[in-house]
Formats: sequence, C-alpha cells, structure tokens
Amino acid sequence: MVAVLSLTCLLCSAILGGAYALTKEPIEKAAADKTARSIALVVPEFDSVSEEKAAILDGKEYKYYEAVRDGAPVGYAIVSKAGGFGGDIVLMVGLDTAGVVCNTSVLSHSETPGLGAKCTSDEGFIAQWKGFDPSVKILSVKKDGGDVDAITASTITSRAYAKAVGTAVDVFKSINGVKVDASTGASVKPMEEPENEQ
Repeated sequence: MVAVLSLTCLLCSAILGGAYALTKEPIEKAAADKTARSIALVVPEFDSVSEEKAAILDGKEYKYYEAVRDGAPVGYAIVSKAGGFGGDIVLMVGLDTAGVVCNTSVLSHSETPGLGAKCTSDEGFIAQWKGFDPSVKILSVKKDGGDVDAITASTITSRAYAKAVGTAVDVFKSINGVKVDASTGASVKPMEEPENEQ
C-alpha cells in the first residue's frame, strides 16, 4: 500500500512539474505582452520604455515603467491597487511628466459582473480619467465631495478605483522627489534653507 501511494505521488508530481515547465514560458510571455499593451494604452507616445522599476511609498513597493521619447521622459506607467467590493482592483495608471493622468487600464479585478465589473467597460467612467489633473480636481467620488463620477450602483468599486489612481499619483510624486503626507496624501514642500544674515 505504501509503495503504491508513493508511486502515485511521484507520478502526480512528475505530471505537475512537467505541466509547469511546459506552460511557464507561454504564461510569462502572455503576462509581458499584457503589461506592454497596458503601458502603451496609458502613457503618451514613446520611443522606448524602461525595464520594470520599483518605488517605495509608506513601506510598500510599487512597480512602474518610465516612457521615453527623444531621450527625455514623457510619462510613467504605475501599477497600483485598492480593495474593491469583491477583492483588489489592480490598475495601470499613466501620468505625464506634469502629474496629469493620461489614462488608466484595469489589469485585474474580482468585481460583480454587471455592476462593479463595469469599471472595465463603462465608457463614461473610463473616459473621465483621460486628462484628470489631481492638482485641480479631487480624487474621490462625487458622493464623497470629489470630482469622480461613480459607476451607477457601484460606489464601492468607484471609490476603490479612485483610491488606486490616488495611490499612483502619490507614487509619481515620490518618484519625482515630492514628499507625500501619508495621512492626507497631500504634497509636502521641502523646507527652504534660511538665508544667512550678514
């Protein structure tokens, strides 16, 4: 009995290992292609894009990519997430060098079909992020006093989406050396050195 169970376990392990080895490369390629498509969708036109980089904000690591045209940065594609109704909503958020949101793309979500899942298909909701300037608009839903139009009957999803975009904006600021107040998300200007009196 022990020998039969051992052989069965070995056989199953070998099959699983073989399946993993055969599918690993195609899965990685598909993920890389999805990332490349998302980057192209959310940042201004570019000649090249950097390898994956990481930024640390409030002790958490965020992935981002720098888009370059004619040797100068034109934007950043930042991976951000927030807890929605059914789980995390993971976004690719594109910002230009002035910190204005160029576009967003949903990488993954677990929201309810027909309700929160509309974050990937509701044209009005998606379009409002193009050119969204967080320096003049409030990154929260209108129900909470902000400037984001929520998806009908999906306030929790809309709040999570806005929060993920807000996190990406904070990551952008940290990449560019702007200190962010962790409690409010507000930018904190570095104190100027006092001038020496003579």
